[in-house]
Amino acid sequence: MDILYLLIPLSVALVFIIVGALWWAIERDQFEDMDEEGARILRDS
Repeated sequence: MDILYLLIPLSVALVFIIVGALWWAIERDQFEDMDEEGARILRDS
């Protein structure tokens, strides 16, 4: 039972870190043009 006092706050912190990383990526336009980046690798230039 004592392990829950450690695991629950760590889980909540992990969720905040993941949400923060996703927000950071969205704010810096990491997901702006997904089709172009997928097609860029197929081009020879």
